Amino acid sequence: MALVNERTSAERPGIQKVVVVGAGFGGLAVAHGLDGVQVDVTVVDANNFHTFRPLLYQVATSGLSPADVAYPVRGIVSRHANLRFRHDEVTGVDWDRHLVVLASGAALPFDRLVVAAGAAVNDFGTPGVAEHGFPMYQLPDAVRLRNHIIGRFEVAEADPSVVDDGGLTFVVVGGGPTGVEVAGALIELIDKVLERDFRGSAVDVDRARVVLVEAADDLLPMFHPTSRRYTRRTLAGRGVEVRAGTTVTEVTASRVRLGDGAQIPTHTLVWAAGVRGAPLAEALGVPLGRGGRVPVDPDLRIPGHPEAFVVGDLAASGDGDGGLLPGVAQVAIQGGRHVARLIAREVDHRNADGNGAGGRGDVHEPFRYRDKGSMATIGRASAVAELGHGVRLKGFTAWVAWLGLHLVYLMGFRNRLMVFVNWAWNYLTWDRGARLILGAGEGDDTRPKRDASRQERTPPVG
Repeated sequence: MALVNERTSAERPGIQKVVVVGAGFGGLAVAHGLDGVQVDVTVVDANNFHTFRPLLYQVATSGLSPADVAYPVRGIVSRHANLRFRHDEVTGVDWDRHLVVLASGAALPFDRLVVAAGAAVNDFGTPGVAEHGFPMYQLPDAVRLRNHIIGRFEVAEADPSVVDDGGLTFVVVGGGPTGVEVAGALIELIDKVLERDFRGSAVDVDRARVVLVEAADDLLPMFHPTSRRYTRRTLAGRGVEVRAGTTVTEVTASRVRLGDGAQIPTHTLVWAAGVRGAPLAEALGVPLGRGGRVPVDPDLRIPGHPEAFVVGDLAASGDGDGGLLPGVAQVAIQGGRHVARLIAREVDHRNADGNGAGGRGDVHEPFRYRDKGSMATIGRASAVAELGHGVRLKGFTAWVAWLGLHLVYLMGFRNRLMVFVNWAWNYLTWDRGARLILGAGEGDDTRPKRDASRQERTPPVG
């Protein structure tokens, strides 16, 4: 397919063109940082919305609606005269001609390229995870899991015998913040909401189980032992079965096999065990590092391509101690701001005397990540937070800090307001209004099977 080299009428002659791939935390941080700079910026993403991924688990467990954690990208870039958005998928880069290749057959020219394509789920080659597991990385993943969870109880109500085969057993794999948050929210949904919904029905909700599996010896391995002990004790007290120190070796449609030889009958496996670089990394034509991430220079440039940067989950950026920076939102945000500053300095240098000299600031300044701490919520009025300098919070205080921080970083006033109202309503009433099944495909078990030959359908997102 021939490439169509696109230049929009809004582009200004002689102005540098910056293409930002990805509208996640990192990509939008770059775009915001270039507001008012003498460059034309095009943000490209396969989705026309930004997803606030830290709250995806609440969509999956009926605490929030999809629209509460997503914000239209055009509503963001339209506020800035030099920013534009392109709804398309990037399939590669023509380095010789400085073109970003799009799935539509078009190509966007660039003088500076920022790749912030994020990550994808890493199943570590575990048999059956791709076919039977539920990932937790994209908004459609969360909606599909919500459909499935609520659907399992509807199936059990119609046929209580499925409970004997693990029909109401939910296995969460991964004891990091995502796995802990999913397990805690899921046990609350079951005990406080679905217990009431199915009162008097044929299904015995008390037989539902939530099992959290972690390969390390304890949960939240990156946290202090005090926080880890509190997390495990709180989850266990709320009814979550924690199995640490064992791995998942195989997943089937109705079983999870563990490394210690145990088998768990279940029809629901939530995979929160890790991520790897987005598939786009393989199409860039550059060397890749561990986990499919792109090794970068200290200033986040791609080696051999000084015109290109990688930020966020896709960047294999060193932490100064021989390891890599974690794939968390703060790394992406700070990295995006850093790259925006470097590009702005390059423009300043160019404008100073026309040959790249005389401006202010080092255009190759190394990226220095400032760790602002870590948080994980366990459920209602319970969380752990480590804020640096030995400051550690737990319980209600940490939970309030977690709520406040997430509201601050959530995109859009409407979203902040809706999330705050939903959280307040959930706290006061123990109710969750978003427990909807959108679609009724057999593949998601959202209604009892009537005809074994019926074709599966993928439920729509909404």
